[in-house]
Amino acid sequence: MRAVVFLGERELDFLEFPDPTPGLGEVVLEIKASGMCGSDLKFYRAPKGGATAALGLGALSGPVIGGHEPCGVVAAVGAGVPEARARVGDRVMVHHYKGCGVCKHCQVGWSQLCAEGVVVYGATGHGAHAPYMKVPASTLVPLPDELSFETGAAISCGTGTAWGALKRLDLSGSDTIAIFGQGPVGLSATQLASAMGARVIALDTEPQRLERAKAFGAAAVVNPGSNDPVAAIKELTHGEGAHKTLDCSGHPMARAQAVRSVRTWGHCCFVGEGESVTLDVSPDLLRRQVTLHGSWTFSTVGQAECAQFVADRKIDVDGLFTHRWKLEQARAAYQLFDRQTSGKGVFLM
Repeated sequence: MRAVVFLGERELDFLEFPDPTPGLGEVVLEIKASGMCGSDLKFYRAPKGGATAALGLGALSGPVIGGHEPCGVVAAVGAGVPEARARVGDRVMVHHYKGCGVCKHCQVGWSQLCAEGVVVYGATGHGAHAPYMKVPASTLVPLPDELSFETGAAISCGTGTAWGALKRLDLSGSDTIAIFGQGPVGLSATQLASAMGARVIALDTEPQRLERAKAFGAAAVVNPGSNDPVAAIKELTHGEGAHKTLDCSGHPMARAQAVRSVRTWGHCCFVGEGESVTLDVSPDLLRRQVTLHGSWTFSTVGQAECAQFVADRKIDVDGLFTHRWKLEQARAAYQLFDRQTSGKGVFLM
């Protein structure tokens, strides 16, 4: 089969790989949709040979197929997989991590926190930018019949990551939340938070993304390039600041602003990968009783809960996608996505 490999320095290639065959406890998926995630850009942009080092994931052992938002249909089932876990024809998403399967984190669906080490599909294990993908049956999460494969792909990382962060913040309908960055994850957070009943203040420097945020439920938008975001958020919240803030940008300045724009006793969450942040601990955190959270994606349980919430509330996650591509268009797709001015893209097989 022909699949996409990130070479680094904004280059990718199509390489031939054998069609996968499931081993003990494994399944092979026929990929129907494979989403494009902002984390892919770290591999796409990294120095050649240094993509996994850019994420702190160790070295690649040979070319690895990209893409970590898989959704498809079970095409083959290996030995030792119970029918209750997977059958040919099942519509499924993938929790895109593989751990040891027996440690306390793996046992509760948080295999990315595995104490024995983790395989990240699309980074250190073959991903979904291909016709087929082999994974342990334990990574499968059912896709509700009401949801499209595109929506399932989004939930498999970007939208699921937004869900995980909102749950970490314990968001409620009485909260005002300021969401920094309206890329695919931030826009998902805006959409989900609005569906939860919260009042959303969306922030981004791209006017096009702010317009999309309003369409996805934001009550107010702020452009930090032309406004002091901390002052703007306080003005929108009677001088107090937001109850909750969420940084999806990963930008150091935005992270500091997210902390400083939360009110006393408020909660801030960082979800964007990479970079660093400098805070003045006493005024920014201690003397305002601010709680700071880190959130790394979601568990298998959280992924399933997110999918059911989207199905029950009839949330238009498909609306996140501004571009739908064929896999052979991957070069053009990533050249556009690299500009980070458009919405989300997905490969449809």
